[in-house]
Amino acid sequence: MNLLAWIVVGFLAGLLARWIVRDDKAGCLYTIAVGVLGALIGGALMQAAGKRGFNDALDVRSILVAALGAVLLLLVLQALGAGKRRR
Repeated sequence: MNLLAWIVVGFLAGLLARWIVRDDKAGCLYTIAVGVLGALIGGALMQAAGKRGFNDALDVRSILVAALGAVLLLLVLQALGAGKRRR
């Protein structure tokens, strides 16, 4: 996948994951970072399960795999931050 496709998939997957988890942090770069990291996590999980994670095209399957990984990432981040109190 080229860089632009990674950014688009990351943004869409990040938006979907933030909507599912109800993450209230703002920012386009944050959303893209969550989505791209989610794509790496989701792709690794799919490969570990014996399935193909990504293909070289911008498609719905790639976005869903990335969103799955991004949801897992956000849930872990929320769990790690749950012990901290906001002021």
